[in-house]
Amino acid sequence: MTPSDIDPAPLKALCLLELRTLWASRYGPAPSTRSPEILAHMLAWRVQAEREGGLPPEVRRQLRRPGAAPVARKLTPGTRLTREWQGRVHEVVVEPDGRFRHDGRLHRSLSQVARTIAGTRWNGPRFFGLRDEEAGA
Repeated sequence: MTPSDIDPAPLKALCLLELRTLWASRYGPAPSTRSPEILAHMLAWRVQAEREGGLPPEVRRQLRRPGAAPVARKLTPGTRLTREWQGRVHEVVVEPDGRFRHDGRLHRSLSQVARTIAGTRWNGPRFFGLRDEEAGA
């Protein structure tokens, strides 16, 4: 069976047992997830990765290094960052002049936005998940 033999779209119609059987026939023992939705997504990703060639070798190397997931250090204008804080989803948009728009107000830094949201001092990039806490990047 080749990757083109499976169309990822109808996978969501299969039951958990059918998904596990399909996984086992292609990749060996199926993951232990009990959610057919998650297993269908995982299977669709694997099929797509096989079909499209997966991640580039450099990205795979970076992901194998502990705490070294690639992170864009410079945010381009139009980038949208979201963070859920105390049950509310906050969205920040990077403006062309390098400032950050949150709730209709402009801020000079992500740290100012984080302080506005949380009410206490935060490292803005860390608050929005752009830095690894352990590495302190």
